[in-house]
Amino acid sequence: MFTGIITDVGRIASLAMEGDLRARIQTSYDTASIDMGASIASDGVCLTVVDLGPDWYEVQISAETVDKTNISAWGVGKRLNLERALKVGDELGGHIVSGHVDGVAEVVGLEDEGDSTRVTLRAPKALARFIASKGSVALNGTSLTVNEVDGCDFGINFIPHTKEVTTWGDVAMGDRVNLEIDTLARYVARLAEMS
Repeated sequence: MFTGIITDVGRIASLAMEGDLRARIQTSYDTASIDMGASIASDGVCLTVVDLGPDWYEVQISAETVDKTNISAWGVGKRLNLERALKVGDELGGHIVSGHVDGVAEVVGLEDEGDSTRVTLRAPKALARFIASKGSVALNGTSLTVNEVDGCDFGINFIPHTKEVTTWGDVAMGDRVNLEIDTLARYVARLAEMS
């Protein structure tokens, strides 16, 4: 489990097809404190550490994960939002995030509002019903509050701090973004279907 509070911005050092996709991710984390098999959310995708070095870790990514996320667009040098798994007693500063991406949203609008940036995203139709104004979503692993919803489109406001400590300062029109809907929204919808 994760919180959606980004604790490092890593960089893809290498990508190789070895049956599955293998990615080496450079990080400022103390890799001596990372166990083999640990889960690290990398742009919101929960990935398992399969190798470690002094300033990097490697993960294997299945074809299913590549297909359901924006990983197919990853390239060497790409910056990634990183978060290590939640430990018992850690502060839950964002919301409960599983690292299981539900789909990919597209950036369809950008507008500066003072020092902040308003980003409009378009969710897949099947997921849009789970997104509510003032509710939570995880986008590329970042816990965010939804400002407004209009059909499949929804808006997020990025303050300067968020843009500085995540990859959101690099956002551009047309970007494909990993979207994880709020777990509670998923269960409420399921209960409503059963009523």
